[in-house]
Amino acid sequence: MVGFINNRRGIALILTILIVGLIVSLTLHFNTSMRANLYAAANLSDGIKLGCIARSGFDGARAVLHEDRFSGNVDTLRELWAQSAALSESAAILFDEGKVFVEIRDLSGGIQINQLVDDKGKYNEVQKDVLLRFLNSPEFGLEPDEAENIVDALKDWIDSDNEVTRFGAEDSYYQGLEKPYRCKNAPLEFLEELGLVRGITQELLYGSAEKPGILPYLSPYGAGRININTADPVVLQALSDRIDEDLVEAMVAYRDDEDNDLSDAAWYKKVPGMSDVNIPDSLLTTSSTHFEIVSEGRKEPMRKRITGAVERNEKTVKILSLRVE
Repeated sequence: MVGFINNRRGIALILTILIVGLIVSLTLHFNTSMRANLYAAANLSDGIKLGCIARSGFDGARAVLHEDRFSGNVDTLRELWAQSAALSESAAILFDEGKVFVEIRDLSGGIQINQLVDDKGKYNEVQKDVLLRFLNSPEFGLEPDEAENIVDALKDWIDSDNEVTRFGAEDSYYQGLEKPYRCKNAPLEFLEELGLVRGITQELLYGSAEKPGILPYLSPYGAGRININTADPVVLQALSDRIDEDLVEAMVAYRDDEDNDLSDAAWYKKVPGMSDVNIPDSLLTTSSTHFEIVSEGRKEPMRKRITGAVERNEKTVKILSLRVE
């Protein structure tokens, strides 16, 4: 009888331990779940805040570009819109939580890729020469025949017909790929489309650890006039076959000197060694119409980025494209 009672007491103790263990386990699981929900709610809240911060920075950059128009039609890298650190610092005081980083890049200082083809579907020879010199820059590591083939393929991608240009590519090539697609036969809307063009690899487009990509120097927007005041050195060298690295350095030094007037695109002739260099007037400008704005809200470890292309005219700064990341 005593043994039976002891067995019942032992079973009750075991049951009690099991129940307590189950309660503790459920409590810990509940606490973990609650913490996860709290963190998720906090992250959602921070994500919304950072999205608002990024959008505020983007709209602020548009306002800076709009105000800049009233200061004159000449755009240079000396102006406020081109000073990303100053823009970001001035915007930082507006937010109690989080920070904003804003950068404005002048797309008018790049090679405007859609101008490679004229209204009749033929080569714009001036634009073709610039693009060839650009692709033959040693930074990109292309052979001359590779560069020419890419330019032909790009013309075929942009023009409206289905006739192959020399070593280019039309539907007959693209439809024969393992994953076939159609040749666009229309102007580029986004530079990322270049990755579909025959000969343009992801490494050439985006770069690698060893060399840069071509994407930062190009633009799908614009009428073909490159702002000589804001163009990257790689683009400056592509403006003429007579411009070498030394002359590019001299051009950059000239436009960085605040005592020099950059209102006339022919200022390059005042650069030592360039008096005999002739760049077609139809290729140059000192005024910019298209820009890329990158605005990023930051609150470690979270970030929210907005990237957009805008077109500026006398009245507005119109959004052409917008991507939220």
